[in-house]
Amino acid sequence: MIPEKLHIMNHPLISHKISMLRSVGTDTRDFRDLVSEIGHLMGYEATRDLPLVETEIDTPLAHTRGKVLPHQVCLVPILRAGLGMVDAMLTLIPAARVGHIGLYRDPRTLKPVEYYCKLPTDVAQRIVLVLDPMLATGGSASAAISFLKARGASRIKMVNIIGAPEGVDVVQREHPDVDIYLGSLDEKLNDHGYILPGLGDAGDRLFGTL
Repeated sequence: MIPEKLHIMNHPLISHKISMLRSVGTDTRDFRDLVSEIGHLMGYEATRDLPLVETEIDTPLAHTRGKVLPHQVCLVPILRAGLGMVDAMLTLIPAARVGHIGLYRDPRTLKPVEYYCKLPTDVAQRIVLVLDPMLATGGSASAAISFLKARGASRIKMVNIIGAPEGVDVVQREHPDVDIYLGSLDEKLNDHGYILPGLGDAGDRLFGTL
């Protein structure tokens, strides 16, 4: 049974593009394009419940009322791999603010270490979408969410292309109020904390630093 706060995408286009993303034969340019395309498709689902406000509109033929977003979204990529999803999300929500959280995983302890955090001053009033292609151990995701909550954010969603059950469990245990959107829920983590079958290191493949 899938928990209420876990949303796994089953759209054929997302599944198709994730399969291409996994392939060791996919080069840096195509990998980068695929991450952006998947992020764009996932953005529709992750923003499905954004609140709207009514406004007055004059069309060429009549006066009417419509619904618009009140410009209250903040995108927060976890550096560095999360950067690959930002532009796609901004095409959907051009008025969104963008914050950044820099974390790296200590290779010995697998624990997240913060090295950068810059957020909009009004982040507490915004719906925050935390972006990262991978949800592996869950340590970085949980730490990023904790940083956001410490600065007053209370409406937070995680958007990940691929996730492992271990990472999902950590986020749900430590932040049961946060919705998680996954393109795929994979099998497990290996002994080095990488997702299986996964796609390797998303940051290295995005930026060609293999």
